[in-house]
Formats: sequence, structure tokens, C-alpha cells
Amino acid sequence: MLKALVVFLYLIGIGVILGVTALLAKRSAVRPVPDTAPLNGHHAADTAVGTRSARSSIIGMLLILAAGAAVVFALVCLLGLLVVHAAPGVDKTIYTWMIHHRMHSWKSVMNRATKVGDTWTTWGATVAAAICLAALYRRDKWLPPVALGAAIVVDHYVTQALRHTFHRLGPPDSPLGTFPSGGCDRIIVLYGLIAYLIWREVSGTRRGAIWSAGAVALLAFNEAYSRAYLTLHWTSDIISGLIYGGLLLIVFIATIRLVVGPARARAPEGMPVHPAPVVGQHAPSAQ
Repeated sequence: MLKALVVFLYLIGIGVILGVTALLAKRSAVRPVPDTAPLNGHHAADTAVGTRSARSSIIGMLLILAAGAAVVFALVCLLGLLVVHAAPGVDKTIYTWMIHHRMHSWKSVMNRATKVGDTWTTWGATVAAAICLAALYRRDKWLPPVALGAAIVVDHYVTQALRHTFHRLGPPDSPLGTFPSGGCDRIIVLYGLIAYLIWREVSGTRRGAIWSAGAVALLAFNEAYSRAYLTLHWTSDIISGLIYGGLLLIVFIATIRLVVGPARARAPEGMPVHPAPVVGQHAPSAQ
């Protein structure tokens, strides 16, 4: 009975995420989120960015990302101190319980599901997305490859620095250092950044942002559940990986908005878009 309940928790979690995402998307009108500007309108950031060279923008982005990565490292180190001193008892209890309540057939399914967060899987998806998005973007074509390439590098080396700082051994099934969970972290920061970059160019609407966040949440839940079910990480390391990935994603999104400017929402299909009125003139009226 308990073994079946653990399996149903996965299905229930997926259902809850899909339901909440659909409900929020349904309630949200198709309109720009507060930090977007109309696609054909004039925005102050357009002029500022237009006067900069791509090289200076890239250098500025990398410097901000370096500073942000240092802040994230410090915050996760504080989290690591809490995990190392307070979590072992809870981790071992959950690990023992999970070992005795696993189903062989479901374990095989989870072995496949967890590969979505593997290093080479996420890196391959990120490189492919960088190439495709560079071709898709109408302006700032340098943004996807630079942002996604930097995400791979920053995530890899900050994670390695954390592993060398704490040297925390994982469960018997995975004794190598597992703080924080790299799979959960990569899912959020890499796939989350891909979703954000697609949203910036293709949608820019509140509804698009909700569905993008929901898709990343599904992948993150799948990775967290599968790693816990397979006992590849301590539970506290899984939670830490989700937090760590979320912090890195916030740094990247904030940096992109600071350097390039906010997203510009596309007008809904069939809705006419009028240029912004010039000071001293009346706005054009709809015919």
C-alpha cells in the first residue's frame, strides 16, 4: 500500500503543477507583464542599448554575472552550514524509509526519468537551444549563446567550488559529493533560462510566462522526485539544489534585464498596433 502511495505522489505532483499552471493561465489576460514594453513602441532602453556595442554589452553582462555568482556562492555556503549540521538525522530517516518502499518496476521508470537532469543531457540541450535561439532572435542575436554559455560555465564551476568547500558524502547508492544536487540545479538554471529566452522573443505576455514557469516546474519536480526515489541524493541536498538553481536563475534573468532591457510583448493575433504618439501630437484613433 505504501509503495503504491509513493508512486501516486509522483502522479499527484505532476497533476497539481499542471492544474495550478492552467488555472493561473486561464485567469491571466493576454497582456504584457508589468516589466515589458510594446513590441513596436518606443522604449527608453531601446535607445540606450542601441548606442552600445555588442562587445561592451557582453563584457558588462559577464562582469555582473561574476558578481552575482559570488553572492549566490556565499548564500549557498550559509545554507550548506545548516544542511551539514542539522539535516543528517532527517536525511538518513528518509533514506531508510525509501529503500524499504520502492517498487522495482517504478524504479526502472525513474532511472529513465532522472536522465533529463544529467550533465551531458542538459549541456547538449543548452547548446542546441543557444544555436536555435541565435537564429530566431531578430535583434541582440548574441544574447542566447552568451547567456546560455555563461550559464553552463558559472553553474559548473560554482557547483564544483561548493563541493570542494563541504566535501559532503552522499547516500550509499551515490557516495560521491552531492551538495547541492547538480541535477535539480541544472534543470532550473539551464532549462529555466532557455524558457525565459524563448518567452522574451516569442511571447512576452503574462500567460506565456506562466506556462513557461509551469514547464520548468514540471521538469524540476520530476528530477527532484526521481533523485529522491532512487536515493541518489540526500533529501536536503535535493532541496538545496532547487534553491541554488533558483538563485542562479534569478541572477541571470536580472542581469539580462539590466543589460538588454525588459522583454517586449508581442501584440495578440489580429490586434492592431499603433506607434507611440510623438509629444505634441494626438494619438491616432482606431478606424
